[in-house]
Amino acid sequence: MDFNRNRDLQDVQEKKGQKRKLEDEAAGDSEISASAGDGGRQSLLSEVAAQVEVLESAFSWTEADRAAAKRATHVLAELAKNEELGSLLVEGGVVPALVKHLQAPPSAEGDRGARPYEHEVEKGCAFALGHLAVKPELQQLIVDCGALPHLIDLLKRYKDGSTTRAVNSLIRRAADAITNLAHENSSIKIRVRMEGGIQPLVELLDFMDTKVQRAAAGALRTLAFKNDENKNQIVECNALPTLILMLRSEDAAIHYEAVGVIGNLVHSSPNIKKEVLAAGALQPVIGLLSSCCPESQREAALLLGQFAAADSDCKVHIVQRGAVRPLIDMLQSDDFQLREMSAFALGRLAQDSHNQAGVAYNGGLIPLLKLLDSKNGSLQHNAAFALYGLADNEDNVSDFIRVGGVQKLQDGEFIVQATKDCVAKTLKRLEEKIHSRVLNHLLYLMRVAEKTVQRRVALALAHLCSPDDQQTIFVDNNGLELLVGLLVCSSPRQQLDGAVALFKLANKAMSLSPVDAAPPSPTPQVYLGEQYVNNPTLSDVTFLVEGRRFYAHRICLLASSDAFRAMFDGGYREKDARDIEIPNIRWEVFELMMRFIYTGSIDVTLEVAQDLLRAADQYLLEGLKRLCEYSIAQDISLENVSSMYELSEAFNAISLRHSCILFILEHFDKLRPGKW
Repeated sequence: MDFNRNRDLQDVQEKKGQKRKLEDEAAGDSEISASAGDGGRQSLLSEVAAQVEVLESAFSWTEADRAAAKRATHVLAELAKNEELGSLLVEGGVVPALVKHLQAPPSAEGDRGARPYEHEVEKGCAFALGHLAVKPELQQLIVDCGALPHLIDLLKRYKDGSTTRAVNSLIRRAADAITNLAHENSSIKIRVRMEGGIQPLVELLDFMDTKVQRAAAGALRTLAFKNDENKNQIVECNALPTLILMLRSEDAAIHYEAVGVIGNLVHSSPNIKKEVLAAGALQPVIGLLSSCCPESQREAALLLGQFAAADSDCKVHIVQRGAVRPLIDMLQSDDFQLREMSAFALGRLAQDSHNQAGVAYNGGLIPLLKLLDSKNGSLQHNAAFALYGLADNEDNVSDFIRVGGVQKLQDGEFIVQATKDCVAKTLKRLEEKIHSRVLNHLLYLMRVAEKTVQRRVALALAHLCSPDDQQTIFVDNNGLELLVGLLVCSSPRQQLDGAVALFKLANKAMSLSPVDAAPPSPTPQVYLGEQYVNNPTLSDVTFLVEGRRFYAHRICLLASSDAFRAMFDGGYREKDARDIEIPNIRWEVFELMMRFIYTGSIDVTLEVAQDLLRAADQYLLEGLKRLCEYSIAQDISLENVSSMYELSEAFNAISLRHSCILFILEHFDKLRPGKW
């Protein structure tokens, strides 16, 4: 499974979540919407120009300037909420004006007077820029205007001793703006690190205000995604101990962001993964599987899947510490992403032999099998991969079959080729384990379990058992009776399952081909050769066929079949006759029959195959019968299978009869009663 796909999915959700957070914080503010038409656009441009002019001119600590700047940033922030207005705001020169006010106005030397609306204007600017940064095409413009150093400085405002609500809100919005600027933008992620933004964000994880903690974690989460240098610096700044403490927070928003940061840190970074585990992250992450926050559950399951890739010991520790039961519960969640991530984690855990029986014992088989019905390729594949792991344990094979897992694997409609390959390998694994104690247990179930289970076992064994075990399973233990019983069930599905199983079983037992050996003749064969066919040289018997003479040799005929031996050695009148009349065989057919007797092989065409079969049966030429049966079998169709079967019965053509039965079983869904 592709880790990057999962982390990319998470990152897209992160962007949406971040924008939603900004809007929630502004709840209660009036939103300015775009007016339709050119007139409305011009009006908005005029409004934007007016607010930009205020910001350009009101850059001082006077109360009038600060109040005007605060109103202007509020208006522009409201406009920035509407993503459709981003280009218009840029056109109006909003970005440089907002960036200018991310820093406090200059103070006169020695001026320690009142500072009206301290932090409020900067907060409004960060808020507006955070909204604009949601649009990827505006991110670089904002950075190029010099926003990053100012935003990073705002993260440190609390260090002057101010811990008011205004300062907290300012820091939060600065962190949110950094998050949106760096989202899916690798160059800006690098710039944040180069400008010294990671250290203050890590320090804010210990901030008293939980909303600030959350905002800082959100920014670190984005900065860590697909950037190894950023990951390393976050770890070097000693973020792990605090992040792991945050995993245990009762605040869902806190532990969601913390597990997200850790997930991005360990992704594709084995060394950091080891550090995270060594720092004690495993147990709190497992605890999040039972969180009331689905997002944290999802991230925890994904993270455990990544932990499980570290080594076999880690897989075992995850299971020992209680992860299996909540992961299995998540498989049955209404939340699609919870099902996907829990199947992913269980898939990784199930590749370890110590865990396989435990996952099945705790009830993982049935929900995983149900997920194979999903219309989502990733979820389907995660479930298939988990089942592949479980099939590696002999203790799970009987349970696999008992709950109908084999039929589920065989009948599933799988979306991607990787899943189809995985399912094929799973069936192969199961097949390789049908022997010894596993087979004995299945035979026991076939004798004593309820009827539904007995039939499931018989169906599975028809597909998976070794040909050497067919006698034991289907004759000695009545497996054949169970399969035949399915053909008369009221359920068309069960009828078809029974027919397919019987077809598979018969195919294993017998495969018809032109080189199948005929029953051995009591007398060694003697072939005189092609040159003696209908050759009067040394001929000692003549057949009259359709008024024409066919010259033959008794020694060749005596060796060919019991019928000719009886004719020439017994008490029949043909024994001493020079000419023997053949009244019921056409010349063409008789000549082919004699050519087979003289040479041991002929080409049998469909045009003469049935007549030649009759002649071969009459004269007990088993080898010729087999050739005729093979030729006739190639022409079996839905339209003629009934008459072909009657033909096989009439002339005791066993191979042809088997071919007809195989054809009927293979096409049972088209031939069953109600479709005839």
